[in-house]
Amino acid sequence: MIEYQHVTGDTAVYRDGTIKLHGPEGFEGMRKAGRLAAQILDEMASVVRPGISTEEIDRVVREMTLDGGGVPATLGYRGYTHSCCISINHVVCHGIPSSKTVKDGDIVNIDVTPLLDGWHGDSSRMYLVGDVSLKAKRLIDVTYECLMLGIEQAKPGARLGDIGAAIQAHAEQFRYGVVRDFCGHGLGRLFHDAPEVVHAARAGTGPELRPGMFMTIEPMINLGKAAVKVLNDGWTAVTRDKSLSAQFEHSIGITEDGCEIFTLSPKGLHKPPYA
Repeated sequence: MIEYQHVTGDTAVYRDGTIKLHGPEGFEGMRKAGRLAAQILDEMASVVRPGISTEEIDRVVREMTLDGGGVPATLGYRGYTHSCCISINHVVCHGIPSSKTVKDGDIVNIDVTPLLDGWHGDSSRMYLVGDVSLKAKRLIDVTYECLMLGIEQAKPGARLGDIGAAIQAHAEQFRYGVVRDFCGHGLGRLFHDAPEVVHAARAGTGPELRPGMFMTIEPMINLGKAAVKVLNDGWTAVTRDKSLSAQFEHSIGITEDGCEIFTLSPKGLHKPPYA
């Protein structure tokens, strides 16, 4: 039995399985946190280039987060020691910044979550490095389309499964694999909360979407099969068949007549190539 909980700024929130329903104060907090996340990702369009190390990208993310009045939610989260996740080529998600440098032809996902005034703005985008293959560009285009088709389903009265069904149907037209091992999630004053937002599902199933729900939609789409594995570092997830993987992520809130995307790019840099 799914339980919903109306919360205000005075409500103590816990990861207790309830789906939180927020009011105007929550929407305003998420707009600010989401905008900071989007501003950071806008800046990455000029930062990501051949030869830069992923730890240098992480440093820029950390400085922008702090300068924006927030803190990186990933820093210290379950022992994680970096300010963002950077996933290259066949890395599906949770790539750890290091001295590794970005190379011509790479596709790169950067996932940021600034915590601003108690609210989490969670978002990721793909970046093209130099001369990228046509198949990689097509994968990225379709992954972005999957994200937006999923968001179109996010409205009051719909079911959570409607989001995953739309994503899965679009990706599988191209014989791409939809990752099942990781999913979107509720968020707000908590980094990860109910519900889990799966990206391959049956329409008409799952919890009802109600105004005030906050969540991420973040499909991970593989050029090959859907299977992934986590490396020995305990974080980095890669495709088992070493095929390319792409991901986009937005944080959204369900409104009375649809949804609001909190993490839209202020500069209109929604997907590559970024002008």
